[in-house]
Amino acid sequence: NGNSAAWAALLFARCHFFCWELSHEFALTKIEESDIKDDSGKEPITEDDADPEDLEVFYPTHQWQTLRPGQAVPAGSHVRLNLQTGEREAKLPDGENGKSDTRDERRRKRLGKVDVDSNSFTSQELKKALAKMKESEKAERKVRKQKKFRPIEQLKEEFEKLNVKMETDYEIMVKLISKFNSSASTLDEKVAALYDLEYYVHQVDNAKDFLSMGGLQLVIEGLNSTEAALKENAAFVLGAALSSNPKVQIESIEGGALQKLLVILATDQPLAVKKKALFALSSMLRHFPYAQQQFLKLGGLQVLRSLFRQKGMETLYVRVVTLLYDLIMEKEELLSCEDQPEEKIQQYRQVKLVPAVVEQDWCVVVSNLLATPEHDTREKVLKTVGVLMAFCKERYRGDQALSTTLSLLRSEYEELAAEEQREGDKDGYFQELLGSVNTIIQELR
Repeated sequence: NGNSAAWAALLFARCHFFCWELSHEFALTKIEESDIKDDSGKEPITEDDADPEDLEVFYPTHQWQTLRPGQAVPAGSHVRLNLQTGEREAKLPDGENGKSDTRDERRRKRLGKVDVDSNSFTSQELKKALAKMKESEKAERKVRKQKKFRPIEQLKEEFEKLNVKMETDYEIMVKLISKFNSSASTLDEKVAALYDLEYYVHQVDNAKDFLSMGGLQLVIEGLNSTEAALKENAAFVLGAALSSNPKVQIESIEGGALQKLLVILATDQPLAVKKKALFALSSMLRHFPYAQQQFLKLGGLQVLRSLFRQKGMETLYVRVVTLLYDLIMEKEELLSCEDQPEEKIQQYRQVKLVPAVVEQDWCVVVSNLLATPEHDTREKVLKTVGVLMAFCKERYRGDQALSTTLSLLRSEYEELAAEEQREGDKDGYFQELLGSVNTIIQELR
């Protein structure tokens, strides 16, 4: 009757879908509904939407045959995608005397007997069965989407149930400052809090918040700690907050940070502590002429000069020379610009850095570093010597050790530059260093 025919059609359609999934020999990418719509927003016509009269049953053999659009494949048939032609093909399952293999037998037992005779159901009934299957797929797909994409309000509720809160940078910094300032915190906990703070205060806005919540002053006070680890990490946080942040630079120098940093550099401290203190000092002085003036007034150049007389501080030498070079070049570049505010120009003119460098015999301190074996250090020193040449020329002309060093460097870099050129690098690194050496030698003649 009609009901049995409909049931047969439905079973046949589901078996067709099930067998296609299991026997398909290639994994194809699933396409969502939104991905297969045309430019007009409508779905293209598929096999499910074909005209009922076009639906016919495919009769498989033991040979692969091409499937035409709209053909229904009997249950248990093997279906594959021919990658060469792009067409679907089907055949009977392999087995003796045309019988299905064990897997197909098990499948048939699970699904029950299906009448695949095209006369046992109409094409209209088959279309209805396929339509129901398509609606079922759409419903399942909708459920999956709902499970995958949930509103943010629902996520927040779930996080609250799990006692998980999404915190802002501000809230995190408040907690870290509280941890650092708490008398109940251990030394390790305070160091960890400072270490985490350094990450956040790198951002300009976070550094301003750090200032407004009182964290900057606490860190400056930490520079006085008797614990080396606290002084080291306090200077690290301070240097990060100071970098390219004028507001923090002003508050820091007014809060006494400059004096505390100079004390650390002038007294007996571990190398790690002095390294971070020098980092913080460099961040404070760069692009801040008022701080540079105060640095000179407080004897900052003498403090840096003393590092060259301390044992174990060799790794700081090139950092100090680089700082001096940057400060000298910063002033020269600003004064050479015509569009700078007059107030800023006057501030830089009050910074008498080069006269102090010459007076304290930094000329020789810098040039002596050319004897180091590292090319990177030599590069920075050569640049600094070139900048100081206008003020230290007479001192350099009478320095026989410098003359010998320059001759050795020229011979070494001539060989290295020639090797670069043989390798096809005409404007290489060593060629540039050789040019710097030759320029200094030429100016000293």
